[in-house]
Amino acid sequence: MTTFDKIKKISKEKGYSLSSVNEKAGLGTNVIYGWKTKKPDYENVKKVADVLGVSVDYLLGNTDEMHPKQVTGDPDVDGVDLNDYFKKRGLLRFNGKPIPEEDLRIIYRILETGEED
Repeated sequence: MTTFDKIKKISKEKGYSLSSVNEKAGLGTNVIYGWKTKKPDYENVKKVADVLGVSVDYLLGNTDEMHPKQVTGDPDVDGVDLNDYFKKRGLLRFNGKPIPEEDLRIIYRILETGEED
């Protein structure tokens, strides 16, 4: 499905005509219709994505996920990837005591495979 087709489909689902999406995005006359035959400008696609409430990557076909993941930069909200954490940290502790390297390998293997052995 092309960018134009996705925009047309989502617009219809939201009850918008392509002309109204074009206008709400502040684009020139029939700009979206031009995307049937030519590659759209990123900034214009972003404006349309904002109007439709979807991600630019979805409209461009880079993902099947309609809505962008909101990353806040707050590990308490976004979570922490333990793989990255293990790689960035040197010595890890539990209850104030260093975790032996052998135990870290076991923990890592359990997290990676979901199996203890």
